[in-house]
Amino acid sequence: MKIALMDSGTGLLPAAAAVRRLRPDADLVLSTDPDGLPWGPRTPDDVTAHALAVARAAAAHRPDALIVACNTASVHALPALRAALEPDIPVIGTVPAIKPAAAGGGPVAIWATPATTGSPYQRDLIARFAQGVEVAGVPCPGLADAVEQADDAAIEAAVTAAAQHTPREVRAVVLGCTHYELVAERIRAAVQQAGNPPLMLHGSAEAVAAQALRRIGAEPAPAAAPTGTLSVLLSGRPGALPEVVLAYEEGRLLAGAVPAAPYTA
Repeated sequence: MKIALMDSGTGLLPAAAAVRRLRPDADLVLSTDPDGLPWGPRTPDDVTAHALAVARAAAAHRPDALIVACNTASVHALPALRAALEPDIPVIGTVPAIKPAAAGGGPVAIWATPATTGSPYQRDLIARFAQGVEVAGVPCPGLADAVEQADDAAIEAAVTAAAQHTPREVRAVVLGCTHYELVAERIRAAVQQAGNPPLMLHGSAEAVAAQALRRIGAEPAPAAAPTGTLSVLLSGRPGALPEVVLAYEEGRLLAGAVPAAPYTA
């Protein structure tokens, strides 16, 4: 079994780690775009072009499925990615977990990049899945970039600023950018108010990993032998996990995998 994941950078770590935990025997292909990140400020057409290049690099490794572990790429490029790769390779997008967050009642805050906050895409998800629930969109300028660089001071500043714009009474926070899941507990600590019920955080990594297995007819097997290999593509070039990923538990988990043999077409 081989599953590929794509993102501009380290945002794919949570979903990749979730796949690794569900299937330690699965080979992983991580396709990122260090030459083109960040994708957030790019135009939709530009995001689509970069996402297609990263996806095609991953597809050359003949994975059984491709996870688009990036909200920005899922918003702008998912139809183009599916048109290019399916039905040969199932493509699984990442959708902010607004539905399960709203099911618990409000108020709910959605932390996302400034480009996603207030976008037609996010407004449509709220209209479809959070009717009757109070939802606050919270833009988080600089947070994804800070997480990408594992810049502790910048992460702290961005999380603090976003927390100050989050209503004090929120019961749940949707992590609307895959990068944010890497600092989930820092977000929880910043938003949790004394005397309030425990704050619920809703990410997408676990659901996306499970959906990828379903799409290829595979069952979770967390007790399987940890024989899965790891291949890394950096803007299409074979490479290795950057050292910065070791700042995160998910990165350390993946760094312990066996490197795959060099790929030949």
